[in-house]
Amino acid sequence: MAILDYQQLFTARANRVKSSIIRELLKLGNQPGIISLGGGLPDPTMFPAEKFRECMDIALTTHAAVSLQYGETPGYTPLRKALAELSKHDGITNVMEENILVSSGSQQAIDFISKLFIEDGDTVILEAPSYLSAIQSFQTFGAQFETVPMDADGAIIEELEIILKKLHAKGISPKFFYTIPTFQNPAGVTMTLERRKKLLAIANQYNLLIVEDNPYGDLRYSGEPVAPLKALDTENRVIYMRTFSKILAPGIRMGWVVAPTDVISKINLVKQATDLCSPVVTQVAVCEYLNKDYLWSHVETIKKAYSHKCAVMVQAVKDYFPTEVKVNAPQGGMFLWAEAPEYINTVEIFKDALANGVAYIVGTAFYPDGKGTNTMRLNFTMPTPEKIQEAIKRLGDLLKAKIH
Repeated sequence: MAILDYQQLFTARANRVKSSIIRELLKLGNQPGIISLGGGLPDPTMFPAEKFRECMDIALTTHAAVSLQYGETPGYTPLRKALAELSKHDGITNVMEENILVSSGSQQAIDFISKLFIEDGDTVILEAPSYLSAIQSFQTFGAQFETVPMDADGAIIEELEIILKKLHAKGISPKFFYTIPTFQNPAGVTMTLERRKKLLAIANQYNLLIVEDNPYGDLRYSGEPVAPLKALDTENRVIYMRTFSKILAPGIRMGWVVAPTDVISKINLVKQATDLCSPVVTQVAVCEYLNKDYLWSHVETIKKAYSHKCAVMVQAVKDYFPTEVKVNAPQGGMFLWAEAPEYINTVEIFKDALANGVAYIVGTAFYPDGKGTNTMRLNFTMPTPEKIQEAIKRLGDLLKAKIH
């Protein structure tokens, strides 16, 4: 009897699933002696382990019967009420727990949105560059992409309008525009308030759904806060995603979605079929963490540490990078974005970087069409300030040797 050939059984969707280049490069970057600027990882020394342990203890004693049982699919109701209250911090005041669904990280929410809205051949609009794992999810479900270029003020809305006019002329209605308007991953830029208002006006004109991802908005180190698109939304066309991964700990795998109730109801059905519910014990613990008002003091603590690391990296870039390499100085978030001359291929020189004891993420990973061969993403939240300075010096030496 022949050995079963599983390849013949896989669906077209399964065959579109690709390994993350970030995961592969991180494996190389974790070798001894290499300073990695590659991951999008929070600093584990900043995790609030003791306070979270206190809240887990309460979950497993006072609320054990609830915490260890199956839970409601949209999430633990007291937590959703707390998240509705938390939304006021973002200027979103018109939501109730019915507008909120707890997901196992915001990546699960991206997967649910892909399942709900994308069929083979549907058009999705992205910023260029954009979050790799969102691109992967949308591609898996058969999306075709249009991309909007960015500058220091975020997505260029005039370019989005040109794309929408072109699609409209062809009779194509894009499913949504996916955006990370605040401290964008990977570019680090923030969309101005003026552009946000213009984006919403154009979305209203073209009946465009906006999917707003906001993992980094609380990590602001300079400048004035800018309201999320969801807070400015008057027509209920923004689906808003948040996560505790960057402001508490990624290991708890908890995010949430804020959306109209008809969208939440559909996501609820998809989640039922996926995992029934997110782990209840962590939901109860996070609810206790919020009720004890531990979150914002912790956010201030990590902001102070990350702000210093960001400043160290920005200064190191000024000191060691060749002037031909353009690097943004973000007001917050976790990343710097570097753009070398076009003849520099950051994929090709990655092995040279490893040989010099430093790793980064190649920029092509963040473009659905393989552009960005001369770009790289640099993370400053994970390494120590001393390692940041040394890594940038090593990378600067390499770039100087390659630039002519």
